[in-house]
Amino acid sequence: MTDCIRLKKSNCKNCYKCIRHCPVKSIRFSAGQAHIIGNECILCGQCFVVCPQNAKEIVDETEKVRVLLQSGAPVYVSLAPSFAANYEGAGIEGMREALKKLGFAEAEETALGATMVKREYDRMLAEEQRDVVISSCCHSVNLLIEKYFPDLLEYLADVVSPMQAHCMDIKRRVSEAKTVFIGPCVAKKDEAEHYENIVDAVLTFEELTRWLKEENIEIPQKMTEDPESRARFFPTAGGILKTMAKNAPGYTYMALDGVENCIAALQDIRQGGIHHAFIEMSSCAGSCIGGPVMEKYHRSPVRDYASIARFAGKKDFDVAQPEQARMKKTFEKIEQHAKEPTEEELVGILHEMGKYKPSDELNCGSCGYNTCREKAAAVFKGKAEVSMCLPFLKDKAESFSDTIVKSTPNAILVLNEKMEVQQVNNAALKVFNLRFASDILGDQVVRILEPDDFIKVRDTGRGIFNERIYLAEYDRYVERTIVPAEEGRMLLCIMRDVSNEEDARREKEEISRQTVEVADRVVDKQMRIVQEIASLLGETAAETKIALYKLKESITNE
Repeated sequence: MTDCIRLKKSNCKNCYKCIRHCPVKSIRFSAGQAHIIGNECILCGQCFVVCPQNAKEIVDETEKVRVLLQSGAPVYVSLAPSFAANYEGAGIEGMREALKKLGFAEAEETALGATMVKREYDRMLAEEQRDVVISSCCHSVNLLIEKYFPDLLEYLADVVSPMQAHCMDIKRRVSEAKTVFIGPCVAKKDEAEHYENIVDAVLTFEELTRWLKEENIEIPQKMTEDPESRARFFPTAGGILKTMAKNAPGYTYMALDGVENCIAALQDIRQGGIHHAFIEMSSCAGSCIGGPVMEKYHRSPVRDYASIARFAGKKDFDVAQPEQARMKKTFEKIEQHAKEPTEEELVGILHEMGKYKPSDELNCGSCGYNTCREKAAAVFKGKAEVSMCLPFLKDKAESFSDTIVKSTPNAILVLNEKMEVQQVNNAALKVFNLRFASDILGDQVVRILEPDDFIKVRDTGRGIFNERIYLAEYDRYVERTIVPAEEGRMLLCIMRDVSNEEDARREKEEISRQTVEVADRVVDKQMRIVQEIASLLGETAAETKIALYKLKESITNE
């Protein structure tokens, strides 16, 4: 299958919105990034439509069409009938004028091919006596049956789509012509690629609008009435039936839109619940006017239907019907190779997700899968990760948080903005001499602590960090931090009991004081000793001096 939708990895950020909206769960997650599984995708385009980060992009064939225009061959446009809703008021004449300015040789309505297709449906029901016939105009529905309901391929009308019928007719009339289909559908790019030599390129309305803007070309408003244009109803829900004769005896005619409704009907057919019916199926809600590339943000169901109804006529286009053989189309079963897990393997994965009993299986759908068992099967197939289970992650985070709160030696208090205690851990109970958490939970903090600092933090939004205080009532010193949490709606208080540190500090200070006093006494005593020694030395020196003078005088006299 053609890689029509690609992922911009830098934009994909763990939101899982695409898998929640994917009707066939053809998206694989790895390292938080979404990857489209081509073999399972039906190209309904829902992931492109709902992606909030614009991480999905449709492959642009504008450059391919530019090359066709430069080739010298006449390039014809087959314009999907939903253009009347996307480019309201333009009309085929206005669109043709704008497209010719881009270099196209001619622009015609795909509704011409739709007329051929509906005639073939009427003939098939009248002549071939089939039981159930499913319309094959929508390529996404065709892929859905080929991939997920291959046993029902016999019920899929083996008729070309209006796009193919019209482009074949163009090439029959103009042998050298190249054809470009322009419409609101992603899947048509794959259909054109798969069935070669019919449609040479496919543009979406977004691609056309962007190209016209680059060339500064405006689409003129040239809406005219055309009574021979009933097939313009094709892009609306029930639009195929609206154009058909519906006169085959014994047949029930019904129209379904939206992949979920189509899947439900296919399951009913598989179980034998539907017989002798013609079923118009479209993967998009509202049919093609609800297509994924109706300029993505354009969708307006009521206004779009009104635009189509105003543009459509009451008669068929006057076109030559091709030979029956030229209207035939083949389909093939597309194998799905993913192995299904055994019950034992499924249970093992459920245990990894924290699901040990049926009551643990919440089936909340937050991961994108309808049930926990579907999610477990996707994990087994490598399409999902255990971490995509939000209740599991929440429980794991809470368990981890609770473990930290319970095991930390620090006292922890959580208050609400009314100063009521919301959470208290065992270390805090010990500090405040409480036996049970229920003794204080829900009560005002003033019962155990002065609330002034808490009120200050709540009102100013500024925390208090590592403040050392003495709790006289409890004879404890604590180092306290108070910070606002959850945008000020809660307050977190962490207290570290530093009583032992404070006792050690005071003991150290007392030892230091005593040491200083002893040192002072020793110094004083030493000074007194020095002074006494100095005094004795002074007396001795004086006596010696006198004795020496006397000796000197006696020697001199002799």
